[in-house]
Amino acid sequence: MIELLQALVLGLVEGLTEFLPVSSTGHLIVAGHLLGFEGDKANSFDIFIQLGAILAVVFLYRARFFRLLSFERAEGFGGLNGIVLLGLTTLPALVFGFLAHSYIKKHLFNPTTVAIGLAVGGLAILLIERNLPKTKRFGLDSLTWREALAVGFFQCLALWPGMSRSGSTILGGMAIGIERKTAAEYSFLAAVPVMFAATAYDLLKSRSFLSSADIPLFLVGFVVSFLSAWFAIKFFIHLLANHTLKPFGWYRIAVAVIILLVMGSF
Repeated sequence: MIELLQALVLGLVEGLTEFLPVSSTGHLIVAGHLLGFEGDKANSFDIFIQLGAILAVVFLYRARFFRLLSFERAEGFGGLNGIVLLGLTTLPALVFGFLAHSYIKKHLFNPTTVAIGLAVGGLAILLIERNLPKTKRFGLDSLTWREALAVGFFQCLALWPGMSRSGSTILGGMAIGIERKTAAEYSFLAAVPVMFAATAYDLLKSRSFLSSADIPLFLVGFVVSFLSAWFAIKFFIHLLANHTLKPFGWYRIAVAVIILLVMGSF
């Protein structure tokens, strides 16, 4: 029963933070530490429940995904062209993630490294919002292979827990001239292939210590993650219509300080 309550809390944390530029992985690591839910199974659980959040994206942007899966030679972000763009964005993270997977899980999944990632990402948000480059790309259909590949390299920064995948890709997009809302929506869509791949790879590596008894735990986290992510995506897109990312930058810095204080790192 205690594990199911932990799964509920962590599923909520994952869903609410996955697509905001605050690092869902970082929040999960800290939450898991506070709840006493740590270890190999906990790390795999944290990665698995991301699938719930990803399915929320697929559901909300289903028309766009159906257009991608048509495999037609459409212009803009659709058909084969859209699939190629997502592939270019996904490739760098897959390569670096495969090479560094074991090291990251062994050495970087701790509150101190999370705090560092949160603080660095928070400062990056404030700096980019203060010195915003000229916007050159408006709307998903305006993106080219150059922007897609550049966002893919920025996505690699998220391999450091606390940096935030969505934060890295949104800020990266803004830094190369993609309009803020467009950068956020592309970040949501680009999350689908890379996170499906990461989850499948992790479950394959973790099969030795997972069993059928873990299914209720993983299921609760998955469902709660889906529902809370659906809410968070709708909220975030509405927020970006009238606001910058600066509040998230200050939030990240504040949370980083709190983590270091609580964990006794000062």
